[in-house]
Amino acid sequence: MTEQNHAERPPTSATQTTTTPPHSTAAGPAPAPETIDLLDPQLMRDPFRAFSPVRERAPLVRGVMPGVEPMWVATRYDDVRQVLSDPRFVVDPTHVPGAEPGHRIEQLWRTRGARAEDAKYLRASLFGTDGPEHHRLRRRVVRAFTAGRVTRLRPRIEHLTHTLLGALPAHTGPDGVVDLIPHLAHPLPVTVICELVGVPEPERPNWAAWGQALTDGATGTALGDALHALITSAHTLVDHRRAHPGDDLTSALLAPHDDPLTPTENVALILNLVFAGHATTVNLIANGIAALLTHPDQLTLLRNDPALAPHAADEFMRWAGPNPRALPRYATEDLHLGECLIRRGEAVLPVMAAADRDPRAHPDPDRLDITRTRTRRTCPQVGFGHGPHRCIGDHLALQEAQTAWTLLWDRFPELALAVAPEGLVREAHPNSWKLTTLPVHLHP
Repeated sequence: MTEQNHAERPPTSATQTTTTPPHSTAAGPAPAPETIDLLDPQLMRDPFRAFSPVRERAPLVRGVMPGVEPMWVATRYDDVRQVLSDPRFVVDPTHVPGAEPGHRIEQLWRTRGARAEDAKYLRASLFGTDGPEHHRLRRRVVRAFTAGRVTRLRPRIEHLTHTLLGALPAHTGPDGVVDLIPHLAHPLPVTVICELVGVPEPERPNWAAWGQALTDGATGTALGDALHALITSAHTLVDHRRAHPGDDLTSALLAPHDDPLTPTENVALILNLVFAGHATTVNLIANGIAALLTHPDQLTLLRNDPALAPHAADEFMRWAGPNPRALPRYATEDLHLGECLIRRGEAVLPVMAAADRDPRAHPDPDRLDITRTRTRRTCPQVGFGHGPHRCIGDHLALQEAQTAWTLLWDRFPELALAVAPEGLVREAHPNSWKLTTLPVHLHP
């Protein structure tokens, strides 16, 4: 499950004066840090560029949003990598010794409308645990989510992609325009992950609808009902696969083990796999298509040399990654992040979109270059995260995206945007960089 938030934005500007007490130094109090509104539409619609001046003004700023306690915001590459990998930062605030910091993710979901009884599934997830507990859960998923299982999916991914591409002309409107998001970018990863997890085919439309409600910004009763329905259906799936095991991830998680998972852990892991397995990939596919259509020189490079596909995918994760922000981390002790002192219990929000455009790590960072990683890997992109919580399904997401891009242009070599590049609209979403539509002409 991914962190999301669509609470109403407060009537503040992106930058304002803070009342947060500054860190003290030997020379006396430091100036009050800049405060940014994390729900500012500009920061959400274009995090890669909008966070750049924030990153250059200060190594850390304070971030605020309604219903959630303030957090430090890390935007520089080295700082983000440290927050994501340093064991002194944890995702579960109950692991902070002698402190009880507010759980920002639970606050965020409750603000959106999640029910109190469903909070335990946030705490039991891969995203919400640390140390040995996290290692135990991750090890179980890795054993079920093997590279071999993903490799065996390639023919199925290609078949599904061919089927979706073959149906595109039927979805073309009278104006000759078809939207690639509902007819390619969304159904491909949703179908793949539901098959992988073992969701029965009749239930997949429901799972897709509930998942879309959670990732597209539903709030209030709509959000609470969708999350609860998905949890209930996941419990039903677990019960069914326990009685009727098959060749799927749910059955693998339920296989006999010396340290069996609890029912809550099983459901939490299934939700992790479903959301991480489709939400990121939907937007990676769409963002990659849009990037290629608006950068014809890069499209020509890729079509002339298909071996560049893995490098292109890596560059798209850096330049147009679908997950701008990671989950907040909590300091377990007083420590320094760069030159800034973080007090025990304080939360830090890593902004991966800002880190991946940091000129300290990536020369000419705003330039899209799909050959970049072929010759330079000293500062890898952090779009999939970094450290112990790095995305466990990155190889599946990349395989689906590369298949979609390659077969799309094989089938429709003259594909073109149906709007001017500036006409592509992004949703104002805090944790997903996503297009509202991707209208194209399949033929001139």
